Amino acid sequence: MKRGFSRDFILVVIGQIISLFGNAVVRFALPVHLLEVTGSAAVLGVVSGLAFLPMALMAPVGGIIADRINKRNIMVFLDFFTCGLIVVFLVLYGRMNLSVMVLILLFLLYGISGAYQPSVQASIPVLVEEGRVMQANAVVNMVSSLSGLLGPALGGAAYSMWGIMPVMVVAAGCFFCSAVMEIFIHIPYVKQKSGTTVLREAAGECASSIAYITRQKPAVGKLTLCAAGVNFFMSALMIIGLPVIVMQELDFSPAEASRMYGYMQAVLGAGGLAGGIGAGILGQKFRMDRSYRFLMLAGGMLVPMGLVLFLPCPPYAAYGVLALSALVIMASASIYSIQIMAHIQVTVPAHLTGKVIAWVLALSNCAQPAGQILYGALFENMRGMMAWIFFGAAVVSVLIGWYSRDAVAHT
Repeated sequence: MKRGFSRDFILVVIGQIISLFGNAVVRFALPVHLLEVTGSAAVLGVVSGLAFLPMALMAPVGGIIADRINKRNIMVFLDFFTCGLIVVFLVLYGRMNLSVMVLILLFLLYGISGAYQPSVQASIPVLVEEGRVMQANAVVNMVSSLSGLLGPALGGAAYSMWGIMPVMVVAAGCFFCSAVMEIFIHIPYVKQKSGTTVLREAAGECASSIAYITRQKPAVGKLTLCAAGVNFFMSALMIIGLPVIVMQELDFSPAEASRMYGYMQAVLGAGGLAGGIGAGILGQKFRMDRSYRFLMLAGGMLVPMGLVLFLPCPPYAAYGVLALSALVIMASASIYSIQIMAHIQVTVPAHLTGKVIAWVLALSNCAQPAGQILYGALFENMRGMMAWIFFGAAVVSVLIGWYSRDAVAHT
């Protein structure tokens, strides 16, 4: 093994930068384009919600596949495959129903993302020396956060100037370049034998983790419900509510609206990044028994977002309040999630940690699309009363925070 950050690890990181940037641009541009063309929040909610499900389903399977197949080959194949999907979308654009095309493409993109990331994470220990594994993980996570921050901002600006087609062409180029570069990565690989199928192995892991969090350690199950509740009531609201408000409710021109929503996505990414950095630097000062306060703070910040919709407010002032509130919400929710995950890692036995965390992530990821579908219907049918959606979500989020306080006390 090479000392420090080897050439192969650097190539993996560069490939991540290019690939994740292209992914962030596509996943921003497609829903915005769909909302602009259809004008329907319900369609946006259903499409976005259903598209997110493959990530939850493929993550545990992707982890098992990463142990059975050369990780470099997985990354190369998936990047080439994603490039091909976008090319097919460009060829069929205008010839098929847009909602169906966007749903299929997002569905596949999220599934690919769920299968792709385990391969990257699993390659880290074999590409860097043992003493720098944590630093390498920090680099990979930082790349992911920055891609989520810069991709929507630049994608929003490009979409407002050139439209959907040039944006998709650039994204296809990103995936192609990433795949070509990844061909030259060497990742040590030893083929592992297994007496069962991937799906059966994944099902067995899920069953054992469910038994642990429901019967042996129900307090961990309560924290899992809290994490799912955050995604259902808060994350889904950010994903569906913000594009509807920025692009349809505030008095912006169409081009300006898509650009401003791109900046809003960057704000969300900055909030998540700030929360992650804060938890890393000040983690020892954050007491677990007080973690619920971050969730209650995030829920409380939904109130000013509702107020700018309830009271007369100039567009840019309303946008500023929305952006600041979203920043605090994402930072607080990120710190809360990191604390909960760390708490589970410490309290769960070592031989069950991976299985339990996989189930926590799967349940949380499934809750978010369900919330997106719900909010899509609410925003579609509550025109003129959208403020009450935020007020209701604020109350529920605060209650989840209080429930989390009780769960932590019993772990």
